[in-house]
Amino acid sequence: MRRAQAILQPAPRTAGADDAEDVKSKTGLILTGGGARAAYQVGVLAAVERLRREAGAAPGINPFPIIAGTSAGAINAAALAAHADDFSGAVGALEAVWRNFEAGQVYRADAFGVIRTGARWLTLFTLGWALARWRRARPRSLLDNAPLEALLDAMVPLQRLPALMADGHLHALAISASSYSAGEHVTFYDTVHEITPWTRSQRIAVRTRIERAHLMASSAIPFIFPAAPLSAHGVEGYYGDGSMRQSAPISPAVHLGADRIFVIGAGRLHEPAGARAEVSGYPSLAQIAGHALSNIFLDALAVDIERLQRINQTLSLLGPGLRRHTTLRPIELLVIAPSQRLDDIAARHIPALPAPVRAMLRAVGVSGEAGDARGAALASYLLFEAPYTRELMALGEADTLARRDEVLRFFGWGGGPGAGPAATVVREGVPDAKTPGTPLSLVAD
Repeated sequence: MRRAQAILQPAPRTAGADDAEDVKSKTGLILTGGGARAAYQVGVLAAVERLRREAGAAPGINPFPIIAGTSAGAINAAALAAHADDFSGAVGALEAVWRNFEAGQVYRADAFGVIRTGARWLTLFTLGWALARWRRARPRSLLDNAPLEALLDAMVPLQRLPALMADGHLHALAISASSYSAGEHVTFYDTVHEITPWTRSQRIAVRTRIERAHLMASSAIPFIFPAAPLSAHGVEGYYGDGSMRQSAPISPAVHLGADRIFVIGAGRLHEPAGARAEVSGYPSLAQIAGHALSNIFLDALAVDIERLQRINQTLSLLGPGLRRHTTLRPIELLVIAPSQRLDDIAARHIPALPAPVRAMLRAVGVSGEAGDARGAALASYLLFEAPYTRELMALGEADTLARRDEVLRFFGWGGGPGAGPAATVVREGVPDAKTPGTPLSLVAD
């Protein structure tokens, strides 16, 4: 893989070049969770790479020296970080994986594998009183994600991280997980500079070498995939999906020094105006599970954006003198999120799931017919199949290219009037219901 010029390595520069480099070195990327929904992130990244190339920016240079990921977003984040010396190549490799995905690469999707986990797990609801005495009859999850380990080994060469950081291609990588043992949200991070671990209510940070186990834990969707063993501060415990108890998903990038943050969501932050057709009747287990997962994966990001908005607004009212007496600082934020409901897209692709998985999901209320929305929310997290992931990638690319000017301005690409760092702006990639095709602004100072 070709090497690119280190973006953080000290070198003689003009004042203008130094300023641009300083801004670049503080740009962070947040990739949120969402299982198969993370395919959308790859489409957004592909569009960013396309815009970077068209703007004539230096090839291969990593525009995100600070990268933080959660759940499936942690896998994409680690893949980018492990190839930080070749951003273009890293995005291309991610595209190749997600464009040709099969569920069997992530979890056992064959009949025997599903019977060993999901079918036996469902059986416990009716025969648990008879089976509980046998420990082997207690499955740990609905699905067995053992195949994901092999995919991670091929997709994410984590052994490259120390050298990439030493050479200046990467400033920091953060992966978040949730401890079932301690009840805390933990951000595991590695960085080139000394950064004091932060502690907040029920969430802590631990500096460590990022390993495959961190990715397995961060992406272990509750109930769906088994928890993974990890050590934090020398204490062993079991960890699950990092989206659980993640009250501040943007926080890791801020603590690691980013003053501009690019966030890619995995679901709509706002619903369009107008009534949505509802599924009648008592909700199935799949509908309830899908609703719960949406709460885990999607709601915290919207709240954190609003929190950052309020901080930016407050700081804008303070004069320079008062600002020097606060540890708060303005953060420029650009959010790209799906302009369509991913549940609706998933409903069209449920037949693409392997037959044993469809049969198991049908037992909890997921319809096996294309276009039937019953249980589609749950399926949207498990649809690691090319027809679905390709449509999400295409949507991510289209949503990003529709906001070309904002993206170019955020990165300072293009060199035309208005190029360079923008004012603090937070936008969400959902068309305003009043003006079709116009991004809805959350805050613009």
